[in-house]
Amino acid sequence: MSGNFGTFLLRQLRRLRRNEDGVTAIEFGLLALPFFGIIGAIMQTSLVFLASQVLESAVHDASRAIRTGQAQAAGTTLEQFRTDVCNRLYRLLPDCDGLHVRVNVVTNFESATVEPPLPQPCTAPCDWTESESFAPGTGRSVVLVQVYYRYPIVIQLGPLGLSNMADGRRLMGSVAVFQNEPFS
Repeated sequence: MSGNFGTFLLRQLRRLRRNEDGVTAIEFGLLALPFFGIIGAIMQTSLVFLASQVLESAVHDASRAIRTGQAQAAGTTLEQFRTDVCNRLYRLLPDCDGLHVRVNVVTNFESATVEPPLPQPCTAPCDWTESESFAPGTGRSVVLVQVYYRYPIVIQLGPLGLSNMADGRRLMGSVAVFQNEPFS
């Protein structure tokens, strides 16, 4: 009886070895995770790059009102400036309340020092340590505008990932230094 079973088992194994049904499904299963992981990483990188470029453009465009004296004449506040920047972001940043804004007058271009408003490296949850400010200056003032945002990173790839903060987010920033026009 065991000889017949052994022969039967051997026949079944030979038949199984020749059977190629499902090979495509198995190959797809093996390659799907790395493939979709790479696609996700490419999309994440593209979105982070796009969001940082749009933030840069929004800060420079909103700063134009300070440079020309329109913000000073209208009595623009920090929240109004934040809203102006936010309206130019095309909803690429999930939470505009998360923008950290500092607008200060500096003595000259050489004294304009830029430092992130949180410790480097930070410890989770990486909260802002510097206070916000809005002092757009007067005509011919040299103004330093800094806007930062903690962007959430969805796909974490360890040391190869895009996060540069301990809590898994990426600190994005945009800085503009300019001299106000000679308005009165």
